[in-house]
This record gives sequence, structure tokens and C-alpha cells, in this order.
Amino acid sequence: MTFGNKISEIEERNKRVEADKAWETSKTRRFILALATYLIVLYFLISINAPNPYLNAAIPAGAYLIQQYSFPFLKKIWIEKIRKK
Repeated sequence: MTFGNKISEIEERNKRVEADKAWETSKTRRFILALATYLIVLYFLISINAPNPYLNAAIPAGAYLIQQYSFPFLKKIWIEKIRKK
């Protein structure tokens, strides 16, 4: 294996890692997961004849979004706490 091939492999790996990181932090991913959560819970609530299934299914989906958007804030606090030690 040549030096140039090794560099190309590393660059390709870095592109894949960057794409994975971008996906993990994307708003699109968060929206898709919240929508999937809503639809799964909605299906369950309708299947058991729960009252107000459309509204009640929004609770776990909303909780997921709140949790996702609060993580960066909580992560920042946690990192600052760890650095003080």
C-alpha cells in the first residue's frame, strides 16, 4: 500500500465520520425520530381505544424533543463541572 493510498483511505474515513456526526446532530434526524415516536404511540393508543389519542401521542414525542434540545445545555454544564476537578 502506498503512502498516497493510505492518505486517501484516511480522508474517506474522515468524510464518513463527519457525515455520521452531522446526521447525529441534525434537526432532520430529531424530527424523524419525534414523528416516528408520535406515530407508534398513536397507533398503540388507537388500538387500545384510549381517550384523545392524537393529543396524548404528542406527549412522548414532545418530551423527546425537549430532551434532545436540552442536552447541549446540560452537556455544557457537565463539561464545565468536570473541568473544575
